[in-house]
Amino acid sequence: MKNQIKEIRENKGITQLELAQLTGLSVGYICHLERGSRTNPSYNTMIIISKALNADVGVVFEL
Repeated sequence: MKNQIKEIRENKGITQLELAQLTGLSVGYICHLERGSRTNPSYNTMIIISKALNADVGVVFEL
């Protein structure tokens, strides 16, 4: 699943560490999602990340 996490995160001036802290996810997991080496996050994880980025889940995860 393609996503726009990195682009949205960087446009908002948020680091991976800050996003990890906002979501309760690990920095490593955020990194893997951004690189595309993890491609199947749960819907709950998609919602958590989208809320932290203040963006629509469909935009963040190209649904």
